Amino acid sequence: MTASVAACLLVAGALRAKLPGDTFSVAWTHSVEKTRWEERYRVEPASLVLVEARVEGSGAGMEAGPGARLVDGAWTWTPSSPPLPELRLTHSPYTADYTVCAARDCRTLGAWAGLGPTAIDVVTVRPCAR
Repeated sequence: MTASVAACLLVAGALRAKLPGDTFSVAWTHSVEKTRWEERYRVEPASLVLVEARVEGSGAGMEAGPGARLVDGAWTWTPSSPPLPELRLTHSPYTADYTVCAARDCRTLGAWAGLGPTAIDVVTVRPCAR
């Protein structure tokens, strides 16, 4: 029997939350283009696998990837990125916060990690045992 994995959120090495389920998405608004970008990940025992990316427009390094198709107003594609050991997201009061969704529960990154609105911290997302 394989161990069930989750995505853990850590700040300065301390566990702040475990996301429910074995998939999650991270979305943000590009600070210059004001365009939404979203990535969906599958959690595996030793890595995070990027399974889908979506962007509502292009510009300033936000071009859709190869094979993208327009779905519900966003260019959607399957990136060919290698699995990641972790994902590092910066929480800052100077830009709009990330939205993190897991098991139909969507919250800001700050809310998931228990960070105040003025906190500046790096939140590390990595696989962990459920």
